[in-house]
Amino acid sequence: MPEQGFNKWIITFTVIMASLLELIDTTVVNVSMPQIMGNLGATLEDVGWLVTAYAVANVIILPMSGWLSAKFGRKNYFIFSIVLFTVASFFCGNADNIWELVIFRFIQGIGGGALLGTSQSILVETWPKEQLGMATAMFGLGVVVGPTLGPTLGGYITDHFSWPWIFYVNIPLGVIAVLLSMAYIKDSKVVQKIGAVDWAGIFFLILGVGSLQVVLEKGEGEDWFQTPYISVLTALSVIGIALFIWRELTAEHPIVNLRILKNRELSIGMFTTFILGFGLFGSVFVFPIFCQNLLGFTAQQTGELLIPGGLATIFMMPMVGKLLQRKVPPQIMATGGFILFFIFTYLMSNSSLSSGESDFYLPLIIRGMGLSLLFVPLTTLALGSLKPENIAQGTGLNNMMRQLGGSFGVALVTTFIHLRQAHHRSDLIEHINPYNPAFNERFQAYYHNFLSKGFDPAKAEQLTYKAIDLTVVKQTYLMTYMDAFWFIGVFFITCIPLLYLQRFNRSAKISAADAH
Repeated sequence: MPEQGFNKWIITFTVIMASLLELIDTTVVNVSMPQIMGNLGATLEDVGWLVTAYAVANVIILPMSGWLSAKFGRKNYFIFSIVLFTVASFFCGNADNIWELVIFRFIQGIGGGALLGTSQSILVETWPKEQLGMATAMFGLGVVVGPTLGPTLGGYITDHFSWPWIFYVNIPLGVIAVLLSMAYIKDSKVVQKIGAVDWAGIFFLILGVGSLQVVLEKGEGEDWFQTPYISVLTALSVIGIALFIWRELTAEHPIVNLRILKNRELSIGMFTTFILGFGLFGSVFVFPIFCQNLLGFTAQQTGELLIPGGLATIFMMPMVGKLLQRKVPPQIMATGGFILFFIFTYLMSNSSLSSGESDFYLPLIIRGMGLSLLFVPLTTLALGSLKPENIAQGTGLNNMMRQLGGSFGVALVTTFIHLRQAHHRSDLIEHINPYNPAFNERFQAYYHNFLSKGFDPAKAEQLTYKAIDLTVVKQTYLMTYMDAFWFIGVFFITCIPLLYLQRFNRSAKISAADAH
């Protein structure tokens, strides 16, 4: 029975707050890494494990969240996850060394991984069917704002306080979310029979998906299979995932019900969600590097650039909810979202070394509008034809694919960038020769400029070659980042035909606020 009046708004506020805790913490650490390195005496590789540990815990717990909700009760599991996340945040802020921080970051990820999917399920049972489209749009609004706030909030806190406060800020919010959950949230009315714990399935899931996540997070930095432990983890991930699939398809009481993948809409929807994660996280990864390393923006300036896009999403989300209520096919909305995201990548691919902050507002606003047309419709398509008792499992798998898509996106885009850097540098260097009129003209301009500043001919020639090399480096990076945006855009466009292989169940009652 849906909630009435004031209660449903309190519950919606509570689940959005809980989800924001997880979503903000996904990105808030990134801008604080230099301070953490200095304070704890850690290397860049060491602090990289803070992101990896959180992501590994997330991707392991996501597919299990449906089973855990059924086993312990959705309300109990939701409250426990918030408590675990909040307590881990306290210990993260009090960590004395980097590996202690990594351990508590992993525990924080276990708690945070359940918050999104469980929040979605709670939202479904809170709102009446005819108002669910608007409710999930509001939830999606909070979901999209989280990653936007993360870098900005992290930069502000680190600059004005100290890095432990990026974790301490979670504590009062976590306490409020727990108290509101205890007072207002009711447990699920959908009763599921839970058998013996599938320990083998849990082990194979941790082995397979956990190893894969580490490979994706660390592979590029370790030169992929040139590093023994990456090769070993790759083999373990293949073996673990194969055994996990076999176990879950043959077990009487599987930890993850993979049989629901026979549903065509869910299978295709998970793939499009994977691509969404790929493009979303890939672009979020490339844009700050481009702005900070090439254009000289600060971390806070880069974070603030994302705010207009977040505001565009806030403006669009209620409209998406209205369109869903009016039974507009989600395929149409998602197509518009993919096209808008492609336009964003196209505009970004035309940037230059003289691009300023004002040049990025329009592309990022278009990106924000595109995201609002993707989150809710894609999940509606993926989960709309599932039976009520399978929605929690489907949501967990769908969220896991988004997370894995993001990890694949960052890994492949990083590798792509390095390959294209080598290609473009080699191509540009070929033009540095005395038979190239353009090179001679640039050389003479630099050379005479240094002579006019009082340098002797030998020193002027040396500085000229350095200036030309710096120009080559900058042009190489620029062309590489432009290629990376094109690379991401192509993935989005190729998804559009898949949308029309899915049937839309107009009477479905599901949570449509997927991902971030």
